[in-house]
Amino acid sequence: MRFRQVDAASAEADFNNVCCVGVDEMSVRKGHEYISVFADLVKKRVLFATEGKDQATWLKFVEALEKHNGHRHALTQVSLDMSPAYQRGVADNCRNTQVMFDKFHVIKNANEAVDRVRRAEVRLGGQGIWEALHKSQWLWRKNPEHLTAEEQKRLAKIEAKNLGTAKAYQMRLVLQDIYRSPAATTARRRFQVWCRWVRWVARFYKASLLAAMVKLTQMIENHLAGILAHWKWGVTNAFMEGLNSVFSATQRKARGYRSTTHLITMLYFTAGKLRLPQI
Repeated sequence: MRFRQVDAASAEADFNNVCCVGVDEMSVRKGHEYISVFADLVKKRVLFATEGKDQATWLKFVEALEKHNGHRHALTQVSLDMSPAYQRGVADNCRNTQVMFDKFHVIKNANEAVDRVRRAEVRLGGQGIWEALHKSQWLWRKNPEHLTAEEQKRLAKIEAKNLGTAKAYQMRLVLQDIYRSPAATTARRRFQVWCRWVRWVARFYKASLLAAMVKLTQMIENHLAGILAHWKWGVTNAFMEGLNSVFSATQRKARGYRSTTHLITMLYFTAGKLRLPQI
């Protein structure tokens, strides 16, 4: 595979009719170096990738989109995480776009909030707390049906102590269940009830132990319109999440390349669905 062949095929790619796009940041290497990857969620292909993860990446993307027979205002749905930079990039460049926040990102934030509660509870200490929560971080990321018999026993012991971490885990499970709602109107009501419930329960725990869960309610309320778009459009960022494993494999293949440009070229080659010449 020659880079000039991928570059030539990329130059001829047609982005006409691209209307539903996903974007995600991917880590290039340690030291907080990232690229932003944009993909067509309908045709499941990478459209564009560039260094950075700020709002300027969106301007670079729409310029590339329009060089390939697409149009920024033809985009009707964009699935992304809750990065303020990405949201500003969409608002500044794509006037007809509905921003959607995928279930994966909401639950990911909930998992991180549960882990912050766990770490806070360990720091506060108390009789038997360290022993109960030590090395339990992966326990809280699983759904009950996926726990092993040993993990179920350990969870039962922790719940018997009425720890804040177990309560935060219960909150995460209830939040996840909201996505079973049949319609956006039902989901909206359940999200609102969930937020009030979390804030009410948090009052009964010392030292703002459940502060991370309360912060999560604020995030959900601030982004509720984009979260509810999941029910309207049924679009998910599953392709982008699956692309992470492809990207990891691409990084291994590109080992030894000196520039991010070569890495991005390899990503186009593996996931861009380009019309490459037969060799």
